[in-house]
Amino acid sequence: MVTVAGLQLLLADPLVPGVRWLLPAIEALLVIGLVIATEHRVDLEERAVRACSLALLTVVALVNTISLFSLIDRLLAKSSTDGKQLLAGAAAVWLTNVVVFGLAYWETDRGGPLARSRIDPPRRLDLQFPQDADPQLAGPAWRPYFVDYLFVSVTAATAFSPTDVMPLTHRAKLLVGAQSLISLLTVGLVAARAVNILQ
Repeated sequence: MVTVAGLQLLLADPLVPGVRWLLPAIEALLVIGLVIATEHRVDLEERAVRACSLALLTVVALVNTISLFSLIDRLLAKSSTDGKQLLAGAAAVWLTNVVVFGLAYWETDRGGPLARSRIDPPRRLDLQFPQDADPQLAGPAWRPYFVDYLFVSVTAATAFSPTDVMPLTHRAKLLVGAQSLISLLTVGLVAARAVNILQ
């Protein structure tokens, strides 16, 4: 989330809804609250903390989508001829997309990080990793970590589809589909137009 806040501060003013520093400041406060709550969370508080985490991710994803549509609007209106600014904006939107969806996969798969850390983790998989299909690859007690979900996010954002990790549930398929669509718009339309302007 610190990375996301930093990327949002790099966006040009017309691409950020509201005051530039307001959303990163709110995100920082929510992250601090979540860190404090997570240190002391027990089963009764788990749902509330997870709901706050998911709400924070949803807000950041919506703001990132608004920034993407602002970029597209500026391109279609041809109101900007600054290719470097557009390319920097597209890169910030794309990287934010990768981080936010990596966090979304990490927070939703198999009931979230707390559920996965239990001695007897949930058997319902949202995402099937190669290690799930073939325990010989990593052992029967293998569990995905954040870096695994970040990798899923990078591959969905670059290939515009799942690669070696298969989405199994409706919510996982919707997440992968939404991420691929946002990434395709960012790379295909915005970055291509910005490079055109630079030439």
